[in-house]
Amino acid sequence: MTFTRRDILGAGATLAAGAALARPGPARAQARTAPLRVGVIPILAAAPVFVAEREGWLKEAGIALQVTTFESGPNMIQALASGTLDVYVAGVAPLGVARSRGIDVKVVAATAVEENVFVAGARLARHFEPGVAPAEAFRRYRAAAGAPARLATQPLGSVPNTTLQHWLWEVAKADPKDVSIVSMGIDATQQAILAGAVEGGTLREPAVAIVTGRDPAIRLVALGGAMFPDQPGTVVAVTRAVLDREPATAEALVSGVVRAVDLIRREPDRVAPIVEAALGKGLVDGATIRRALASPATRFAADPRAIVAATAAMQRYQVKIGALDREVPLDGLFEPRFYERAVAGR
Repeated sequence: MTFTRRDILGAGATLAAGAALARPGPARAQARTAPLRVGVIPILAAAPVFVAEREGWLKEAGIALQVTTFESGPNMIQALASGTLDVYVAGVAPLGVARSRGIDVKVVAATAVEENVFVAGARLARHFEPGVAPAEAFRRYRAAAGAPARLATQPLGSVPNTTLQHWLWEVAKADPKDVSIVSMGIDATQQAILAGAVEGGTLREPAVAIVTGRDPAIRLVALGGAMFPDQPGTVVAVTRAVLDREPATAEALVSGVVRAVDLIRREPDRVAPIVEAALGKGLVDGATIRRALASPATRFAADPRAIVAATAAMQRYQVKIGALDREVPLDGLFEPRFYERAVAGR
């Protein structure tokens, strides 16, 4: 058997990648000829990625990011399918759809849990009096308005949509005649609630802090854990192509996210300007970002293992409401080894 120079170089690259995975600490990614293409939803749960970048941890590992924002997870799945993204930072639920379509992507870290909450606009909020069950509040609204309460959320198959439906039908036991679900993007949902175009909807931070700050009559009615127990939220998922060719890149990205989650928890005031620059775009002030970081709707968490059971439960419910044709095995969806190495290296 003979070996060419290409064979020897290829074997050397493979051994180098294996050695990088064997080290417990953060590895330096192989030099990339192009930025890592990251899709994000502009919500507070995406903050760990921006913090890891701004703190310089990703740059130290040889990683530059090219970030594209999306209105929902299902919209981002189309970009994954087309091969225009390397990393997905959004709700875990649409990834079941992705796998059913043959899109090979792995969840390597979480960023937040129980982040989707229900917010009632002024006209609906007045019916949520102390001691009044949510189903009764919706009934009273329809009786007073002569029409069902319009509730905004993201498209069918998204975590916000699934969470809202679970809360309405399984927890609150609302009468379907009393509510109407309206599908729209994240920014549109926020604006619709502020403008009174809908009576309520699912929001995540910093949108909750924005709308309640601008109109005190808007109320946070139900937290994420009450809407869907142990509600899985935003995750970091990486394509199989990147995992196979650049495992050190994936390891460095996860290490940065783990460090960022820890920093956000310990020093929210330090990271607030980073979050403001990434998500505020000059439209959201620092005080609002700080309220969002301290919000009961904010729960940062990086361990992907902690959301496996809840993800399976959410997928079962998606089948029930028709968002999925069938349950997709989750055995290959989660890849916790990068998280485990990141924690071991701290």
